[in-house]
Amino acid sequence: MSNSDFGNNNAFWMPFTANRQFKKQPRMLVSAEGMHYTSDDGRTILDGTAGLWCTNAGHGREQISQAVSQQIRNLDFAPTFQMSHPLPHQLADRLVKHSPENMDHVFFTNSGSESVDTALKIALAYHRAKGNPSKTRLIGRERGYHGVGFGGISVGGLGNNRRAFGSLLTGVDHLPHAYLPEQAFAKGQPPEGAYLADALEDMVLLHGAENIAAVIVEPLVGSAGVYVPPQGYLEKLRAITLKHDILLIFDEVISGFGRIGTPFASTRFGITPDLMTTAKGLTNGALPMGAVFAGNHIHDAFMHGPEEVIELFHGYTYSGHPVAAAAGLATLDIYEQEGLFDRALELEEYWQTAVHSLRRYDEVKDIRNLGLVAGIELHSGDKPGSKGYEVFTHCFWKGNTLVRCTGDTIALSPPLTINHEQIDQLVAALGDAIESLKN
Repeated sequence: MSNSDFGNNNAFWMPFTANRQFKKQPRMLVSAEGMHYTSDDGRTILDGTAGLWCTNAGHGREQISQAVSQQIRNLDFAPTFQMSHPLPHQLADRLVKHSPENMDHVFFTNSGSESVDTALKIALAYHRAKGNPSKTRLIGRERGYHGVGFGGISVGGLGNNRRAFGSLLTGVDHLPHAYLPEQAFAKGQPPEGAYLADALEDMVLLHGAENIAAVIVEPLVGSAGVYVPPQGYLEKLRAITLKHDILLIFDEVISGFGRIGTPFASTRFGITPDLMTTAKGLTNGALPMGAVFAGNHIHDAFMHGPEEVIELFHGYTYSGHPVAAAAGLATLDIYEQEGLFDRALELEEYWQTAVHSLRRYDEVKDIRNLGLVAGIELHSGDKPGSKGYEVFTHCFWKGNTLVRCTGDTIALSPPLTINHEQIDQLVAALGDAIESLKN
């Protein structure tokens, strides 16, 4: 298959892509199986990013395709507004068996962005339901990524995602990020930096706890470049939010479904948030689907008043879509049958040793890792982001590997099915690409 088979390459306005640059030399993937893609020029490409943080069980899973095929023939669509069908109920029941304690309710969406906006709306509505309507302020964090809805980019902390879109939501503030220079080359959670959570107390003094509805953070920062929370940091955030009746939302769109060695990052860190946003690995990337997990106290606060009254005026046409739910159920079967929620912990030490071997290159500024995630930050040159892009393209064209660049940081998040040999291959290809920067 050649590039000519993809039309004139002009009609598709690609997301998060330098479109004019890409279309001069397209990077096309045409099939996938297991740990590998096949490119349009017939090369086998090792997937070092689980697609886009989502194919946690690897590609081409027959269980998922069969479940989707059967379901679309049986029931292609059914509404979930004042009607329903069995699958989202079955999936929700299965999911909460893996959720943190007392998070027994699931609201289905279609993406991580929708999950974030849903969680923010639930947080605002919760405080109103509890008789605290002044609690409307939302607090995000610098370097946070929470999708691309107006709520998500408002609480998000990435400048490029925000600056072109005006004033965004009002009443939003941001905690400082939790990365310190002395954390460089830490393995796992860095020991320094828990005190950075105390900035939330300063915001309480500034805005008043009676005006703050929720704090949203990624327990493990992904898209901004892989930042691992300092030891004790998340625990402090949880303590402060409980003290001031502020909801804590964990954005687990990336860290969920086994990415760091437990079903969710919250279970690894032993912290139960009030709301938890998910997507990506929920269906192994096979179909769009997201889910918001809600603490029992959140859900139950809405279940008052006349039974015939809609409790939450929110939802999507495709919430709990039957075909997506079938994909989610089949994906969960694979995770459970193959022990993939534990896989990242089993591989963590080998993975950590492999990625930290890249410290030998002068171009490497820092390496951050946890579970089966790693960020390799490069020293920026005259054009920030150019080195990261060079490494990314070198890996694809010459190393036959797919990595992700976010600025000058290379992010790695391979499928949980990766083995030692493939880890070595991925790191070797990345090393060759970093070495090429000298030329």
